[in-house]
Amino acid sequence: MNDKRPVNLDLSTIKFPVTAIASITHRITGVAIFVALPILLWMLDRSVASPESFADLKQLLDSPLAKLVVWAILTPILYHLVAGIRHLFMDAGMGETLEGGRRGAKSVFIITTVLVVLVGAWIW
Repeated sequence: MNDKRPVNLDLSTIKFPVTAIASITHRITGVAIFVALPILLWMLDRSVASPESFADLKQLLDSPLAKLVVWAILTPILYHLVAGIRHLFMDAGMGETLEGGRRGAKSVFIITTVLVVLVGAWIW
């Protein structure tokens, strides 16, 4: 097939719909959680290894940089959780229309923003 249509490969000129942005972000946060998993497992190991290692971890987590790292790890976890719940609703047949998909994607962003702010306030 000889297709003469123009091909736009510059992704910066394409306006993605909110549903596509939500889907792409869900995938990116899944990768971020996978990357953060060794840090979380190390923290779990330090917290249960001994009372001394727990005290050392607690002291480490009092620093602003460590709080920022924990907040940066919790942010994709929260987004992935909320988007996953949205997918469960869609599996149950809710929000499958075009407008329902848009509302669901916007709701994921709003709910995640609120949760991230609340978790940030809790950490600091």
